Amino acid sequence: MKKLLFTVLMGMSVSSFAMSANDIIDKANQASYYKGNDGSAVVSMDIKDSQGRSRNRKFTILRKNVSGQNQKFYVYFERPSDVKKTAFLVHKNTQKDDDRWMYLPSLDLVKRIASGDKRTSFVGSTFFYEDVSGRNPQEDNFELVDTTDDYYVIKGTPKKADTVEFSSYKTWIHKTTFLPIKMSYLDKSGKEYRTYSADKVETVGGFPTVVQATMSDLGSGGKTTISYSKVKYNVGLPEDVFTERYLKTPPQEWLK
Repeated sequence: MKKLLFTVLMGMSVSSFAMSANDIIDKANQASYYKGNDGSAVVSMDIKDSQGRSRNRKFTILRKNVSGQNQKFYVYFERPSDVKKTAFLVHKNTQKDDDRWMYLPSLDLVKRIASGDKRTSFVGSTFFYEDVSGRNPQEDNFELVDTTDDYYVIKGTPKKADTVEFSSYKTWIHKTTFLPIKMSYLDKSGKEYRTYSADKVETVGGFPTVVQATMSDLGSGGKTTISYSKVKYNVGLPEDVFTERYLKTPPQEWLK
């Protein structure tokens, strides 16, 4: 009887410390998008098509955490010449659709990006607009489908299947850093069509940080590699940087 009671208590102890799929996803989301109170980085984006031809884009990204898990992002393009001075602004909202704007200097026009466009190509790359600021975890159901020595493997299924192009995706989340190291998306027929990999991880300001990542489109044969440099956290970005006024007039002191 004592042995049985001990076994039951041990089982309760283990289960009480076990994380659910949602717990793991929340920690991964925090590790990926919420390091520090704010942050900045210079980003080089190498876009390759199926023929191996390359295009390069360079931009600076600024990020600030606001109330709850809401955030604001500002992206300013420096090259090539056809996108120079283009600016992208996101107000990430966890309880409703994100607000997104883009400034097109060739037209001197600020364009509101519809919420339905968030899973379309970000400036011609294989990354989507949604990849820049992160997908809201509340939009998916999660299941822990495997555990390895190094990773939790989580399956995500959209709650509203008709609003996205994928049927499900898997994420390999590192057990120590909680950074997503690999992702695999399945289309409506269950075929893998899109993959993500974190190629390099470094510790910056005490935070494990992905400094190089690749998104591949298996259908087109194209892929985009993003490299981050001059990564900084807790830089003291003022909130007014993340307003429409700075789309046309970039905040130069924070882009150096």
